[in-house]
Amino acid sequence: MTISTSYRLTRYAHGGGCACKIPPGELEETLAELAPWTSPDLIVGLETGDDAAVVRIDGGRAIVSTADFFTPVVRRTYDFKRIAAVNALSDVYAMGGQPVVALNLVGWPRDVLPLEILREVLRGGLDVASEATCHLAGGHSIDDPEPKYGLAVTGLADPDRLLRNDAARPGLPVSLSKPLGIGVLNNRHKATGEVFRQAIDAMTTLNAAASAAALAAGALAATDVTGFGLLGHAYKMARASGVTIAVDSVAVPYLDGARDALRDGYVSGGTRRNLAWVRPHLETALAEDELLLLADAQTSGGLLVVGEIPGMPVIGETRPPGAHALVAA
Repeated sequence: MTISTSYRLTRYAHGGGCACKIPPGELEETLAELAPWTSPDLIVGLETGDDAAVVRIDGGRAIVSTADFFTPVVRRTYDFKRIAAVNALSDVYAMGGQPVVALNLVGWPRDVLPLEILREVLRGGLDVASEATCHLAGGHSIDDPEPKYGLAVTGLADPDRLLRNDAARPGLPVSLSKPLGIGVLNNRHKATGEVFRQAIDAMTTLNAAASAAALAAGALAATDVTGFGLLGHAYKMARASGVTIAVDSVAVPYLDGARDALRDGYVSGGTRRNLAWVRPHLETALAEDELLLLADAQTSGGLLVVGEIPGMPVIGETRPPGAHALVAA
């Protein structure tokens, strides 16, 4: 056993992954009174809570900018950092952009965890950036009681071919690029030590191909499914676009073992907060357990795309606005 495998990173954090996000309702209330300086060149800002900021620059291009970091979601150092890096890059892909350069964001308990572990952390980020052909050039680190890792990412996009969360139109299919169930499997992993390769494989798969496929199919609206769950991110898109999104629960794919983990009680507080947030805007007759899976807080999940995209299951449709922004059946 090497030193990097003898430390179980999840025991040094109070929670894990995107389930540690500040609840969406609290976050929106906090941001509501903020009015940052802006200009007509800011194409996508705070207004709709999209995945990244987009600013128009010269030459018919736009800069896509985002940052994302979190506490350990799996015990193995190398896997955790790959997951965190893939998750951070996902925000650029969700806007239809291509990552160009990234900076490390590191919080490290240097008196508790050896720097050799940190080196393994940074190696995972480097490997993901290389896979994405994105420069990883430095960053920032602090001494922190909990280990945290992520990236600040800058990418480029065509300002006339963005994927936005406010561009959904009624009468279109809705597709999902990765199965759900990451959250409940990660919770089981943290509690028991069981390793779920299917979850790790999903979390470490870049959304680059899904983004390219969405753009090639002419899609205009997309978002990535992370800490607010499928229902939370679908609600944000429906609200921003002025449509209703109907989810067919039977068509939604899940990772092997997800339903078993739900049955055995491995549901995060973040997932329950997600469901509580969307419930007033949701029309459904589904059982509570089914709704918890649909609200499961994902880490490094897939893209939710308005449009029929080759290779992605269709899980619902957009409808004209109604009494509820979401319908789940």
